[in-house]
Amino acid sequence: MIRLIPAFSILVVALLAGAPDGARADAAHDVLNAVVQVRAEIPADARSARFLGTEREGNGVVIDDNGLVLTIGYLILEAMAATVVDSRGHEVPAEILAYDYDTGFGLLRGLGAIEAVPIRLGDSDAVTAGAPQLAVGFGGLDGMVATRVAARREFAGYWEYLLDDAIFTAPPHPSWAGAALVGADGRLVGIGSLLVQDAAGPDTAVPGNMFVPINLLKPILGDLIALGQDSAAPRPWLGMFTDQQDEGVVVITVIPDGPAEAAGVREGDRIVSVAGEMISTMAQLFRKVWSLGSAGVEIPLTVASGGEMRGLRVRSIDRTRFLRLNRTY
Repeated sequence: MIRLIPAFSILVVALLAGAPDGARADAAHDVLNAVVQVRAEIPADARSARFLGTEREGNGVVIDDNGLVLTIGYLILEAMAATVVDSRGHEVPAEILAYDYDTGFGLLRGLGAIEAVPIRLGDSDAVTAGAPQLAVGFGGLDGMVATRVAARREFAGYWEYLLDDAIFTAPPHPSWAGAALVGADGRLVGIGSLLVQDAAGPDTAVPGNMFVPINLLKPILGDLIALGQDSAAPRPWLGMFTDQQDEGVVVITVIPDGPAEAAGVREGDRIVSVAGEMISTMAQLFRKVWSLGSAGVEIPLTVASGGEMRGLRVRSIDRTRFLRLNRTY
């Protein structure tokens, strides 16, 4: 971890300015202690084990008085057991409550006492490029990195994932998964998702992190707690990983037993069009597929490979139903 004592001063003096000295120190202490370690064990036969492994470790953030922990969902996806470690080093078994594919958020609840004052949710819409922030991982001062917002922009993930206005920060946090992005008011504005090499924008060489904005959580938090997922109709999922290359959007992986494989999509295929609309970017691909209806809708694709054009029809599914979640939630 990177130890940055000046970052602590930023948090206490600058980001939380205006409170009495004692209150500042208490607020800084609360922010640091609200970030916990998350450990998860995943069965070897889980759909995600091939890509994400069977032992996962990262961070989480306590967001209520009853041990509710917000994290990045891939840490706990298909887990059969999870543990939260608080600032005292106490290990607390945790119940996996929810995973939201569209945002990437995951929720756990500690089954014992977690020594932490919950972080209040901030307003991620107010976070602008250039603003100083703190990226906070588990470990007190050693888990804290002073950073700035390098950009606010769209993010398209190869796994059929899209954020309209992700938060990119630099320099990067070395333990970004589930880390807290804390704003000038000491409130939570994002959850760490990825290490990126182009935080300042496409074609830049600025290492940093991508954070999922916290405002995406607010409309669905009640559903996640009560139902384990968003109550809205699920988006269609095709079961393929794609990459945006010079020649267009290319399939790099076809998920075994998924809809794309069943329809005849092959690795190396270039996506030419969806339902007659020409495709040039991954974001365009995802938006067009999702615009055709909810999970179960048939998706007409035109693909090209080796000079051959093929018309395919992919019967989409709900990705959540494809995963092996019965052991968790």
